[in-house]
Amino acid sequence: MVGPLRLMTVHAHPDDESSKGAATCARYVADGHEVMVVTCTGGERGSVLNPAMDTPEVVANMTQIRRDEMARAAAILGVRHRWLGFVDSGLPEGDPKPPLPDGCFAVGDLEEQTGALVALIREFRPHVLVTYDENGGYPHPDHIRCHEISVAAFDAAGDPDRFPERGAPWQPLKLYYSHGFSRKRMTAFHEALLAEGLESPYAEWLQHWAEDKPDPNDRVTTQVNCADYFEVRDKALLAHATQIDPTSRWFAVPLRLQRSIWPTEDYELVRSLVDSTTPEDDLFAGIRERVSA
Repeated sequence: MVGPLRLMTVHAHPDDESSKGAATCARYVADGHEVMVVTCTGGERGSVLNPAMDTPEVVANMTQIRRDEMARAAAILGVRHRWLGFVDSGLPEGDPKPPLPDGCFAVGDLEEQTGALVALIREFRPHVLVTYDENGGYPHPDHIRCHEISVAAFDAAGDPDRFPERGAPWQPLKLYYSHGFSRKRMTAFHEALLAEGLESPYAEWLQHWAEDKPDPNDRVTTQVNCADYFEVRDKALLAHATQIDPTSRWFAVPLRLQRSIWPTEDYELVRSLVDSTTPEDDLFAGIRERVSA
């Protein structure tokens, strides 16, 4: 018998954990495994995206409110949660874009940030680490830096010569990138909504999807069936009330359609120190055999 396995997911901001891989986390928790969500920044520079929450009081207390939202989401998902402690970089807008603020996560010291994540890896000792791809999932500077420190920490955590003051070495066995936004998935939902006579929020996205832009779905190696936990995912999303408008397109596709059309959350296996064959349906594939050996 294999005891609980451990999964760590690394995200840029509070709410990212609920929009990227939340149902997977909830499924593994329900299966008896341990999941830790690491949030790199406090989301201090995030805008209020839910009109119902856009009040002077909320704006004045964004830092604490986002911490409270994150605590509620973690409780809903059943995961452990840790803050990495860096400062949100904000999303620069304009042409040319302004420089990023001094002291923010995206322009901070990569070695210091990697060491902070290495310390959590060595403390929690995950078998699997999940983060974003080299584009950050989308090109937010904090998402890209999250990718950079996650890959660096995956390599450093098992090396006794790296960050010796950060705890005993521990080598995760697999590294994945999460892939949630794909043209193929969007098209499937768009067509299903139209077939039922429902309005689709995806028409404009698909219309402006550049023909030469690769579809992240083409990189997917691993699809985790977690349809039974989509409702938990949505409750965790709604816990981030400053960021998630309950009338938004996040909830445009009825759960029954989501479960029948796309019942998985999708990942790309990028590093593996165990034998596993792709395509996979389990982030722990190959690890169960290694741990029980």
